[in-house]
Amino acid sequence: MTGGTGPLPPEPPPRGMDIVYFDLETQRTANDVGGWDRKHEMGMSVGVTYSSRDRRYEIFPESRAEALIERLRRADLVVGFNTVRFDYDVLMAYTILDLRENLVSLDLLQDVERLAGHRVKLEDIAQATLGVGKTADGLDAIRWWREGKLAEIAKYCCFDVKVTRLVHEYGAAHKQILYNDRFGRIHSLPVDWKL
Repeated sequence: MTGGTGPLPPEPPPRGMDIVYFDLETQRTANDVGGWDRKHEMGMSVGVTYSSRDRRYEIFPESRAEALIERLRRADLVVGFNTVRFDYDVLMAYTILDLRENLVSLDLLQDVERLAGHRVKLEDIAQATLGVGKTADGLDAIRWWREGKLAEIAKYCCFDVKVTRLVHEYGAAHKQILYNDRFGRIHSLPVDWKL
């Protein structure tokens, strides 16, 4: 903060650079498919992207999974939270590509885990850094899938993508993020993220 004017706004992405923020929700839990090693069987219910170049969200139902993969492949950088070890595994059921090898990615969870030495929930980062929390969780999204409430899933997933984007932008602008530990204490974590 400088001179009481509030936090500095994030620098805009380089001209033409397309950072795509991404999240997806699943149709089934790990228990439903027989364990976490079977993420490819969970099925995508809805995937959401936000493009820094286009400045818009795009919602992909399962029937458009291939279009989602192509959208991610066109990105200069894909940013998500637990995307490399979860979302990509779910999405690879819809392609022959190994998305970990074919996408340029920044997984905020992996980076935070490496820097902090332990896993930190997006909720704990968002609360401490932005003062906002998640609106639901993945189990709610699975329940909505079973109830046929795709609009609810899309709304929740869009919010998660927005929170991920705001955390990334904050970290890039301030070279740090904050997170709450399990005792409610706030910690600062230096990051080297760029826009």
